[in-house]
Formats: sequence, C-alpha cells, structure tokens
Amino acid sequence: MAQQAAAVPRKAGTKPAHAAQNVPPSRRRTGRHTYGALDLGTNNCRLLVARPAHDGFVVIDAFSRVVRLGEGLAGSGRLSDAAIDRALAALSVCADKLRRRKVSLARSVATEACRRAANGREFIERVYRETGLALDIIPPEEEARLAMLGCHRLLEPGDGPALIFDIGGGSTELVLIDTDGVTPRIKMWWSAPWGVVSLTESEGRDFKNADERAAAYVRMREKVRHAFHRFAEQLPVGAQNIRLMGTSGTVTTLASVHLALPSYDRKAIDGLMVPSGSMREISQMLSRMSIEERSQLPCIGGERADLVVAGCAILEAILDIWPAKTLGVADRGIREGILRSLMARDGYQI
Repeated sequence: MAQQAAAVPRKAGTKPAHAAQNVPPSRRRTGRHTYGALDLGTNNCRLLVARPAHDGFVVIDAFSRVVRLGEGLAGSGRLSDAAIDRALAALSVCADKLRRRKVSLARSVATEACRRAANGREFIERVYRETGLALDIIPPEEEARLAMLGCHRLLEPGDGPALIFDIGGGSTELVLIDTDGVTPRIKMWWSAPWGVVSLTESEGRDFKNADERAAAYVRMREKVRHAFHRFAEQLPVGAQNIRLMGTSGTVTTLASVHLALPSYDRKAIDGLMVPSGSMREISQMLSRMSIEERSQLPCIGGERADLVVAGCAILEAILDIWPAKTLGVADRGIREGILRSLMARDGYQI
C-alpha cells in the first residue's frame, strides 16, 4: 500500500477505550452485544451506539453536537477554555448514553484539533478524569481508513479508481481506493491541514461586499490546491470511469441545498449522487453571499453559515484534481468505520 504522510504535527494517542474486552466470544456473536463509536473532531462531537444485525448493524442511539473544539487553535496553538468546556459538556452526554445503553465494547477517537493543540494531551487526560472516556488521538492515516470503511459501500458501481474524502474541521483526508477485490484496498492517502474551521480562520469572516468575499474564496481554494499538490501529482492520469464520494457536513449540506430541502433529511441525502457541476454552482453562489444571507438558507442556518464556504473551497479543489462527473454523498464516516471494525474483529460479516 502506497502511503503519503501528511505534513502536519502528530501526537501518539492514548489506548482506545475498549470496555469489557474479556466478553466471551459466544456473547459477542449474539445481537445482545452493544457497541459504541465516538468521534470528537475539530468542529463536531458525534456518537453512535449500535448492535449487529444480519445485514450490518442497527443504530439504537445517536448524538451529534457542534462544539468547535478547534476554534482559535490556528492563532493560539491551544484549545481554548471555552472550546474545552463545550466539548466536555457534549462528551458528558456521550458518556451517559454509553452507560445507559450498557455498551460493552466502544472506541472513542479524537482527530486534528487534539493532534495539533499544545494542550491536547492535557485535554484528553481531563476528559478521562471527568467523564471516564479514554479518547484515542488517532493519526491522519487511521482517520482516513475509518472514514473509508464507514462509507465505501455507497460508492456507485464501477471498475475505475475511486476517491473518498472527508472534509473535517481542522483537516481533510483523501483516500484513493481500488475496488476490484471483495473488500476495497487503499492505494494512497493524504491528509491536508485545512478543514472548515482552520481555513475559515485563515481568511477571517468580515468582508465588506461580495467582491471581497469572492476574492477570499479564491485565496482559500489556492491554499487547498497547494496542500493537495503532491497528492494530485500521484493520481492516475487519464483514468476512466472515476468515482468520487464525500463524507462530511459540507457535502451533506450542499446536497441539501441541491435538493432544496426545507429541513435536513438523512434518508434523502445518504447515498445521493449529485452532478459535480451542480455542487460547483452552489459553492460559487454561497461564496458571494454574506453570513446573514447564508444563515437564512434551510439546512445551513446559523451553525454552518460562517464555515460552509471554506468547505466549498475544499470541495472545489478536490473536483479540480479528481474531475468526476458525479459526487456521491455519504452521511456516514468515522463512527460507522469504528463500528464495522469492532464488529468485524468479533467475527461479524458486515
């Protein structure tokens, strides 16, 4: 497997929170065994609790909250007190759900914000003291692998190469995969230190008019293009039937705008195939709108209005290097990848 290491700081993670590791295999092969997957990103805290089923797994509880853990990190190099408090509040909810659902095997991971922050380790230790959750600060390669495992089944059928990407809050992971075999094989991966939070903060939010916003958008696209340069050089040239799938709040939000949904509907979005041209048109439109104008659009609102344009810039940079005709949209990713990994280890065929 050819791997491309990201030019971003890394920190060794803590041991994954695998509770009740000595559960008898006989119990693990029954539907009574309950699994948990927690993903603490730069922008969001997400939890899934599930049990195995004959065709995968059944989600019995879920939680998602915008915590903006990485807010201000680019400037200070540290997680702020306010961001830590928001994350701890969300993680306390997750810990309570894991206890109430009697989860016997779980993994909790943290990504770019904790990798980069000078006080990331201190934060992880505080989380353990106050919630009992043992967060594992995973490297970019593991983040990319889990995202791929979580959503590759939604790829449209085909024999050509496929690129899966995950636009996070502090970084973007790209995974080129080969789907010729029974299970996908990672051919190459890349992690760029730009996500919706870090890229937004690099340009700021206050612009006088649409022209200034458009100019900032061009600069953001150029920053991401530069970060993708070495990866792009190694992509197959002239490949036929290429496929593209994105898993992130950016692509699900833009897909919702594409469908003109009055409110977010996961069933309508997860697995949707959208013409790439439509996603570019929406991105260009949003890049010229003010935060107030974007916040009035359904499925964007106040929580995403200031960050969505950075996501659009990253998406367009990806379309520039991998010009697939359609974009597959996945409302699944790292958490589902964790669940599939844990269940597969216990012998479930999912």
